[in-house]
Amino acid sequence: MHDIEPHFRWLNYYDSSLDKKSPFYNKQYNYELLTETIYGYFIHPAWDYIGSETLYIKLLMVDYKQKYAIIECIGEWNDALHNDIMFFKTNVIDVLIANKITKFIIIGENILNFHGSDDCYYEEWFEDVENGWLASIGFRDFVLKEWRKFGIDSYINFGGDLDVVQWRTLLPIHLFQHINESITKRLD
Repeated sequence: MHDIEPHFRWLNYYDSSLDKKSPFYNKQYNYELLTETIYGYFIHPAWDYIGSETLYIKLLMVDYKQKYAIIECIGEWNDALHNDIMFFKTNVIDVLIANKITKFIIIGENILNFHGSDDCYYEEWFEDVENGWLASIGFRDFVLKEWRKFGIDSYINFGGDLDVVQWRTLLPIHLFQHINESITKRLD
């Protein structure tokens, strides 16, 4: 797992450690030392700790003018035992919402498992972005199946034209525009 690094091609557009509004502002990365683990497996040092033992993230892009954030995840999304969504919502999402971010794209290609509990934090997040939306791309089918089972699909948009397989080839603004158009069409 230590070879799986977050998408780095957008660093010249956004770096969360340089963003004064980011929860990771001034974070120093040591790429020579592996310290963070998920279930005893070291992960790449570029991933950011959010308070959870099983879920790490990377803020790939935050655009305060367009009011969107693109966040990549790695690990296990475990709401049953580790309450990962609570840490994610409280330590990252609430900070972004306080800075007027209302549209969220969550990339889940590296989410290897999901354990659901209830949907309270998802509902709260959804309500906090009254004129915005939550979207996910790249999550594995079995994770999405579990999301449906726990009613998370009532709050997070996914599937269909939202699944942008080649998202890494796009600029952040183009990914956002594609997702925004797709969600707008769904709402119309």
